[in-house]
Amino acid sequence: QGADSGDGSPSSAAAETPTSEDFSLSLLDTNLPAEAETELRSFIAKRLTKGALFEGMGNVATVGLSIPEYKVGCYYCRFQQENLLEMATLESDISTAEYVVCFLGGSEKEDTFRLELDKYIQSLKINLDLEQKTLKTSTNLCLRSWFENAICPIQRVVQLFQEKLAFLLHAALSYTPVEVKNADERTEKDISRFLAAASLQGLVQEGTMTSLCIAMTEEQHKSVIVDCSGPQLQLLNAGSNRFCEDWMRAFINGAEGGNPFLFRQILENFKLKAIQDINNLKRFIRQAEMNHYALFKCYMFLKNCGSGDILLKIVKVEHAEMPEARNVVTVLEEFMRE
Repeated sequence: QGADSGDGSPSSAAAETPTSEDFSLSLLDTNLPAEAETELRSFIAKRLTKGALFEGMGNVATVGLSIPEYKVGCYYCRFQQENLLEMATLESDISTAEYVVCFLGGSEKEDTFRLELDKYIQSLKINLDLEQKTLKTSTNLCLRSWFENAICPIQRVVQLFQEKLAFLLHAALSYTPVEVKNADERTEKDISRFLAAASLQGLVQEGTMTSLCIAMTEEQHKSVIVDCSGPQLQLLNAGSNRFCEDWMRAFINGAEGGNPFLFRQILENFKLKAIQDINNLKRFIRQAEMNHYALFKCYMFLKNCGSGDILLKIVKVEHAEMPEARNVVTVLEEFMRE
């Protein structure tokens, strides 16, 4: 199913690929014009011939289609249903079909959502297996909502929280648990996806993240409560800081364009800046172990960066087993409390 315009609008396609060396591609469903669909099928066939498509691992590439007359970003992923695979194992005369799902947007920016789209394909497989359906009989239900379900959650959360988004960013950055109440299923999933996308998971050491989660839970004893029952969103036990408020304004300003890819880029920049600040603080702490002036630089950095409260907790966990650095962190905590 193909793209409608150059602004990242939704589109998708599914092709069925029988498993054999001499494969053939048959169209399952599309909303592309016939000429563009043929070109896309040719592109996928070349990738299959080269062995460039691996089970469950999506790729993003730019594809030139004559209709529309511009290049579009294409996410494509190959997968096979587990239940059909089991049937083929039991009955060797049954040929197992593999599928290649293609989602087209207005640019190659789908790459920023590749992990989300991989998860979407995985959930698609799970749902089809649980319901004992084939993709062929469930195409409309399964594929046509990909853009809404995989790409738009961050945008919807920004629109829902508005200026209260700073509290959600703070919770994600500080690994504070968030509990959503009185929300519909989609809203609850959107918030969960936003928190996962905004966290530093995978960007800081895994042990640090685990220890920080435990430390934050023990320290606060309370989750941030997001209550969606009233006309206005209510948050309880929520915290914020200047860093998160500044980035909240970046999201609000970006909302005017309404481009979901822009929101994801802002979120990535938010995490990048947080990581840069963490690394700068760790460098200052190493210097402060031997230099009192560097200790003052640490203090001034924490005061001015806007997220000193969170950064100090992160480096405290990371330096827990390093006596000299731990002493520096203890002094900084005392200064910050004054």
